[in-house]
Amino acid sequence: MTERVALRGYDTTLDRAGLSLGAGGFAGGVVASILVAIGGPPSPLGILLGFIVGVVITAMAAVAVAGPMWLVAHAMHRRGPGTAALIGAVCGFALFLGGQTYGFGLFAMPAVDARTLMFRWISAAATSVILAGLSAAIGLVMWRVAYRRIY
Repeated sequence: MTERVALRGYDTTLDRAGLSLGAGGFAGGVVASILVAIGGPPSPLGILLGFIVGVVITAMAAVAVAGPMWLVAHAMHRRGPGTAALIGAVCGFALFLGGQTYGFGLFAMPAVDARTLMFRWISAAATSVILAGLSAAIGLVMWRVAYRRIY
């Protein structure tokens, strides 16, 4: 009689986690340089600077914001691609929404009427949903580099 081996999930090593951070930073740099290129008359220096800033900011956000969430998910054995995409999307949405709404309205903002404020929030949420999709894709790239299935 053959025994069936149950899948136990995914596992990573410290070196793959570091490579994953580099891959996520690189993916963020590519997204940033594309946004710089379509945002105005592109110059090679501007695109390169956008790439470098994108790499640094993405890596910092992955460590500072998504890192604690991923540590909890990892400890709970929620290590699959769906979890990686969800954490990326949630973190990306929150960061971009907070950045466009003056820290969710906690910091001083220009005086506006209620209708303008409502449209500002709607616009910020719509933009953040799009960028959350890109953040989810970056989370998937990082997950793919870091994790391997264990049997």
